Amino acid sequence: MAQDIAQDIAETLPSHGIHVPLVTPFTRGGEVAVEALEALAHEVLDAGATGIVALGTTAETAGLDAAERDLVTGVCARVCGERGAPLTVGAGAGGTRAAEASLARLTRWPEVRAALVTVPPFVRPAAAGVLAHFTRLAEVSPVPLIVYHIPYRTGQPLDAAALRALGALPGVAGVKYAGGGIGEEAVALLGDLPSGFEVLAGDDVYLSPLLALGAAGGILASAHLATDRFAELAAAWRAGDVARARPLGHALARMSAAAFAEPNPAVLKGVLHAQGRIPTPDVRLPLLPASQGAVAAVTAALERLG
Repeated sequence: MAQDIAQDIAETLPSHGIHVPLVTPFTRGGEVAVEALEALAHEVLDAGATGIVALGTTAETAGLDAAERDLVTGVCARVCGERGAPLTVGAGAGGTRAAEASLARLTRWPEVRAALVTVPPFVRPAAAGVLAHFTRLAEVSPVPLIVYHIPYRTGQPLDAAALRALGALPGVAGVKYAGGGIGEEAVALLGDLPSGFEVLAGDDVYLSPLLALGAAGGILASAHLATDRFAELAAAWRAGDVARARPLGHALARMSAAAFAEPNPAVLKGVLHAQGRIPTPDVRLPLLPASQGAVAAVTAALERLG
């Protein structure tokens, strides 16, 4: 039964390649810039992204009210429906009951193919509690789950064994791995994955080495920029073309490092605004707009990429 569920997930949720967690652009009046958001979604898909993610950290989800979150999800769902692309939506919460309610709302958009759910932040249960949390969510979720492992935000690191146990759950499709580096646990996890469970890079700078170790793709904020080159990198590693992948991976890592020089997504929004792709570079408090120097550094890195 579990193998059948894993096969169903693999057929309905293409996790390979690059998924772009879209920013939420704002108008000069501070509202969600719907047309710009829709255009961004089309642009990254045109450039080779496999899918998009709505309501990730990059979307400033914590700064959006409920109506705005629904608006963003609806726009992304419409684009993915038109394009036949997979849509993943950030869901979940620190408590299991609240996370269940967040997941239940996803039935409003049949285009949603997966939910990106963080390991419970702040509460910091033991690994057994995390497993029980995701076991319950997988039972009730209308879509497969992608575990968002980002210990430098949640304060809760999980080792390879704990992530492997989550990956063995029916209804869990993969993990967005944002461990802040590549250490022994990442290597151990990628060396022994449960059937039907994929690793997606979540730290943009480490995309290339994670792909080399066997990651299926990535959910990458900096892939708003040079989307085609990120897609090229994923394809190169998938084809085993090391000569093409290695220098491109280094160049993209340098650009990504510049894009995260200040709190995300401020620099990305500054660059997107400078490119004329969103109407303002604005972020919502407690974030502040990016400095001109940070925007210029990313622009220069993009020029070196060609």
